[in-house]
Amino acid sequence: MCVRWIKTVSVTAVLAIACFGGGCGELVSGSKELRELGTTIGSLAEVFSPELIAVEGYGLVGGLNGTGSVECPPQIRTYLKQYILAQSPELNVEKVISSRNTAVVLVQGTMPTAVSKYQYFDVKVSVLPGTQTTSLEGGQLYGAELREARGFGTSIRALATAEGPVFIDTLSGSETDKKEGYILAGGTVLDVYKINLGLRQPNYRIASLICNSLNERFGSGIAKAVSPGQIELKVPAEYKEQKQRFTSIVTAMYLNQTEEVTKERIRTFVRKLAVSEDKYESETAIEAIGNESLSKLAALLHLSDEQVRLGAARCMLNLGSDEGLDTLRQIAMDKDSPYRGEALEAITAAARRNDATAISRRLLRDDDFDIRLAAYENLRKLDDIAITQRLIARNFYLEQIAQTEDKGIFVSRSGQPRIVLFGAPIYCRDNIFVQSTDGNITINASAGQKYVSIIRKHPTRPNVAPIQLKSSFELSDIIRTLCEEPLTRTEQERRGLGVSYAETIALLQQMSEKGAVQVEFRAGPLPKIDLIIK
Repeated sequence: MCVRWIKTVSVTAVLAIACFGGGCGELVSGSKELRELGTTIGSLAEVFSPELIAVEGYGLVGGLNGTGSVECPPQIRTYLKQYILAQSPELNVEKVISSRNTAVVLVQGTMPTAVSKYQYFDVKVSVLPGTQTTSLEGGQLYGAELREARGFGTSIRALATAEGPVFIDTLSGSETDKKEGYILAGGTVLDVYKINLGLRQPNYRIASLICNSLNERFGSGIAKAVSPGQIELKVPAEYKEQKQRFTSIVTAMYLNQTEEVTKERIRTFVRKLAVSEDKYESETAIEAIGNESLSKLAALLHLSDEQVRLGAARCMLNLGSDEGLDTLRQIAMDKDSPYRGEALEAITAAARRNDATAISRRLLRDDDFDIRLAAYENLRKLDDIAITQRLIARNFYLEQIAQTEDKGIFVSRSGQPRIVLFGAPIYCRDNIFVQSTDGNITINASAGQKYVSIIRKHPTRPNVAPIQLKSSFELSDIIRTLCEEPLTRTEQERRGLGVSYAETIALLQQMSEKGAVQVEFRAGPLPKIDLIIK
């Protein structure tokens, strides 16, 4: 707990304590100019807040129609039996694991250290070496526990869980490996992970002084000294979308505060923001000082260097000044600016909701698809009514935006699975014929036909008669007809053919390429799990 009397401890005394036992080496790093400005929190303590944690575990993928295998290493079999029985005591686990309709898989992910628990993240599933599983296509990962990578088999607690349909990408053009896939947004963080400051030389007086300085700058309860060497931090509400920026600001904060030295720091860092290459460091140092910097920052808004204007305006907006908003709006609207995306991101992170939504809605009509996409992503974060959303087959979201003039399709391949229709409603032309790669799904409409025929053959039983449904020419109706779950025997209304998300977006790509829908098709990036784990 931070104690009030520590405010009477002089900075000179603090530095003497820090230097005792060889701690001075950490205080003299950096340029002479910066050292003369005083002692920063970053020179006394280190932030422990990894943005991502590699996690892994083992799970069971079901629904494989004979492409799974009975093999399972004994240790993993024992673990899975215990875990599955704890979830479903009535299940014959041995029979399920030994079925060729299931496969044991390695589950890997890079879990975000979330500001709040229950945040989603992508996971990768891979067939275990030495097993006879040939494909995970069409499978469903049953619940799996994820622990810190290389911690499986120990007493380390579960950090996350994972479940959901297996997504195997077929859009990239390269040969598809069906022995691995992703569960998009399938991982769930189980707890909040606090940011910690670790003092290089543990001392309760220094810890308390740092704690009090942070609470004075950001508000009561942001920092708490839990030991002589550790301080726990909460992310302030105004930085909830900028966690890493907040930690940078914390380390840039100075402990000694006088009017004269504060003015000198402002002059130094505003000058560095205007002329140095590392403008981010200058921005965070200015934000660490606080709104005393606003008048000096305002002078930078009139410079010719757009990057300087961007940094100054972003700082001002983060410090609560709307004067920065006008500059960021101008940059975001400037079709010749290379900083449009950064400006829009800054607005969404720190501006008032009404201002952020108004600017993003205007940019939905921009000529640049990337800007329209960025505006959509921001409006989605803000849960804006410009985006209509419908959950399809409890599997993915179909989202439609009517405000855009240029029509387009965006499909995600990481994060929440979703198909986005820009410029909705989008209609197909007639006289179309599109077929899936395996020939099992056909979308067809002859010239003059008043409806679209959607036909699906049984994936493993060729003698079973194909199912045929009718759809209007509106693309959203075609997607629903493809993907909604099939009718049960007791249901009367028309539903769908149960086509997977992966198959559907591959069909949409074909429809765009063949001109069945005359719109631009854009697929988002795949998860970057492999790069981070390695």
